[in-house]
Amino acid sequence: MSAGSNRTSGMSWRIGGGFVLPLIVCFILLVAGVGYIMDMPGKSHSGPLAPLSGEEARIRDRLTAHVGMLAGTIGERNLWHYSALAAAAEYIEQTFTGLGYRPKDESFESRGKTVRNIIAEIPGRSTAGEIVLVGAHYDSVRGSPGANDNGSGVAGLLELARLLADRVPRHTLRFVAFVNEEAPFSYSPEMGSLVHALAAKARGEHIGAMLSLETIGFYSDRPGSQQYPSPLKYFYPDRADFIGFVGDLGSRKLVRSALRSFRQHARFPSEGASVPASIRGVGWSDHWSFWQAGYKGIMVTDTAFFRYAHYHTAEDTPDKVDCERTARVVGGLAGVILDLAGDAAGETDLAVTNR
Repeated sequence: MSAGSNRTSGMSWRIGGGFVLPLIVCFILLVAGVGYIMDMPGKSHSGPLAPLSGEEARIRDRLTAHVGMLAGTIGERNLWHYSALAAAAEYIEQTFTGLGYRPKDESFESRGKTVRNIIAEIPGRSTAGEIVLVGAHYDSVRGSPGANDNGSGVAGLLELARLLADRVPRHTLRFVAFVNEEAPFSYSPEMGSLVHALAAKARGEHIGAMLSLETIGFYSDRPGSQQYPSPLKYFYPDRADFIGFVGDLGSRKLVRSALRSFRQHARFPSEGASVPASIRGVGWSDHWSFWQAGYKGIMVTDTAFFRYAHYHTAEDTPDKVDCERTARVVGGLAGVILDLAGDAAGETDLAVTNR
């Protein structure tokens, strides 16, 4: 009887140990994974926002004008509203020209019509072959005027081009307004950013960092206003008052470099995450195209549908875009881009290479 009891006890211990040990290992891996994702440099700004500076007020006013033109005057712009799509491209081209750039077209055929990316560059002072690219798509989804998605991103792109026009960075700085990001062109050969990324790869260009400005104009201080894909909702704030820097695991260094720089240059809430590309929403913009070409790319975003109720609807109108807070974001991003591109004044260089 005693021997039998000992055998039963030993069996229970082995069964229990075999069950508990994997749980411990899984828990350790989970903690390590979360730590890896959330380990970001610097500290997000908290507390009241300071009044806008004079330059930030100018940025706000110009953002308001750009969003109003793209989503108000021009309105829905895509292949089904081809004249509006062409008008948006013309507006972007003229804005670049007015800032002193010599914009170039990258034209291609899409469903029997000619569409184009618009490109403006500041050549690098000493390492022109190293490129920092900032992009935003100017088309809108069918049925929407696209004020936040992505008039806000294009407005930010144009303002960054203005703010940096007189700089002489060490690396080449490239601004690109992409066509055909929205469905049904997403992840297809007719996606403007994929056309550009693959062409750059074929030319042997070295794009050390790509920043996609995607839906950057909506913010809320209301508790519970921010949602996330699982499991990120357990680790990030529930107020939609921040700008996000998001990349896949391969772009982790770029996420960290950009977020560190933003927190040094801007007094505005910010969060960062480098997560598996399979998580919902992580690859839903033009940075995805650069991953396909082997480049590092991140998305700068207000998180779109995870906080914005008017995403992809007819109600995505200019009045929904908070240009005052977006101005703070754009001002901070100007510093980020200069750091990545190597500002001649500060000689900083946080560019993440792919070599």
